[in-house]
Amino acid sequence: MFKKLTLLALLWTFGLIVLGAYVRLSDAGLGCPDWPGCYGKPTPLHAIEEISAAHAEAPHGNVSMAKAWKEMVHRYAASLLGLLLIGLAVLAVVWRRRLDQSPALPLGLVVVVCIQGALGALTVTMLLKPAIVTSHLIGGLTTLGLLVWLAMRQQRWPSPGRAAAALRPWALLGLAVVSCQIILGGWVSTNYAAAVCSDFPTCQGAWLPQMDFRDAFHLVRELGQTPDGQLLSMANLTAIHWLHRVGALLTFCYLSWLSWRLWRARLLPGLTLLLMGALLLQLLLGVANVLLQLPLGLAVAHNAGAALLLCVAVALNYRLAQT
Repeated sequence: MFKKLTLLALLWTFGLIVLGAYVRLSDAGLGCPDWPGCYGKPTPLHAIEEISAAHAEAPHGNVSMAKAWKEMVHRYAASLLGLLLIGLAVLAVVWRRRLDQSPALPLGLVVVVCIQGALGALTVTMLLKPAIVTSHLIGGLTTLGLLVWLAMRQQRWPSPGRAAAALRPWALLGLAVVSCQIILGGWVSTNYAAAVCSDFPTCQGAWLPQMDFRDAFHLVRELGQTPDGQLLSMANLTAIHWLHRVGALLTFCYLSWLSWRLWRARLLPGLTLLLMGALLLQLLLGVANVLLQLPLGLAVAHNAGAALLLCVAVALNYRLAQT
């Protein structure tokens, strides 16, 4: 039962991350501008008057019935995940001798998901501040990564062999590279900088377009603004997008090299192929999003690809860490 519940939590978290990306990319993050309810009500159906009034005042704004439902479904799904993780933690403590595992990781997941809930509330109440939204993304992916580790721990795996020790630090570095690139991607998305370059491999027709890094990565500021309240310039947004592209190139090169080392050492061929496939898929999705100007389906798929790449990197590190 514990193994099945762990797998369910893992799949649920993956789906929740994809759903969260869909909510954000369809501009429904403020579909209900309060928290935890919708205008203080449990469902959008109970807040029809408030939603209708807000929509009538700003027909192209953040609030509509469709956006409210998207936001609330995401909140309901997140709440169910929290209950599932609490249940896993309770079982891990009660069955710690039968499982022959420390309950520290399931208990830590409860702490992480509580922090994630607080960040979700701040995302709404702080009006989508980039630092808060990006932190919320990091929290979701941290939950996913920990669940991958927990799920891997429920299986019996053969030893990867003596050659694994030499590649463990490189795989750990690969996980760090993937994590940093995902954070950069989150910063691009939360600052709405994905569409500032519509060509590839150049950006705005140049390898080095006009960029301004001064306020592009400042954490304490409002959405679309510099710390002193001015609007972010096109050069600021270009700097954010361009750095993500550079990160994507470095990530692709490093993980390709790591895959080659694993293949050459005949270590974990299944995971190696999965890593190469997830990497290539993510690259193609990124390029397609640029050239096709961010169709919603492809943009959500790019987020899902990032989550998949993280899962593979965590699984690879788990297997190489075995003795």
